[in-house]
Amino acid sequence: MAPMSSPAKIEPLGAVRERVLAALRREIIAGRLRPGDRLVERELADRFGVSRVPVREAIRALVAEGFVLFETPRRTVVRRLSPTDVKELFELREALEVYAAGLAATRATPEALAELRELLDRAAEATRAGDAETITDVNTRFHDGILALAGNSLLISVMEPVDGRLRWLTRQNEEWPQLLTEHRELYDAIASGDPHRARAHALTHVRANYRSTVRHLFGDGADLPPPPA
Repeated sequence: MAPMSSPAKIEPLGAVRERVLAALRREIIAGRLRPGDRLVERELADRFGVSRVPVREAIRALVAEGFVLFETPRRTVVRRLSPTDVKELFELREALEVYAAGLAATRATPEALAELRELLDRAAEATRAGDAETITDVNTRFHDGILALAGNSLLISVMEPVDGRLRWLTRQNEEWPQLLTEHRELYDAIASGDPHRARAHALTHVRANYRSTVRHLFGDGADLPPPPA
């Protein structure tokens, strides 16, 4: 008599929701789901092989995170960022990342700095290859590393709700060689141990990234809010 097979493991609803949410978030950040694209519960449930309930919950979470919006009660689309959206996100990024860079300069260990250097090496390889997805991932990890070096758990918790949208914005900046140069300069400033120098380079970097991002999203002639002051 053949042994009885064990019953298939049932994935908890919460785990299914998180899996769908993470996948959709990645697709939006990577640009595979573009602003204005519609999210249809039935189609997504079929694609992920799940019921519509976790898909519906994942979409609601994406709305809360600022990635998608309900155009009508029956139509959900990937959000189109307005110039004001971009300006406000960069104002927040400026306040938090400049502060984090100053702290990182005073608290960085040789081991942590070595990890940042390794990320810069990987970013250089991806930049030469024109690999947008890897560039976005590595650059995000570089900024996450600086945040970790700051050693302030409250700062990390404040950044967390907007981290995805900031990563989304980073993906819009395709001036990759310039971005790599700015990150190398920021690394050197942090490694110097001088918090004033680190904050100054972080400020320059955020403002340059703001200008690059709005050029890519809205064009040179767009009527844009001024950059963060």
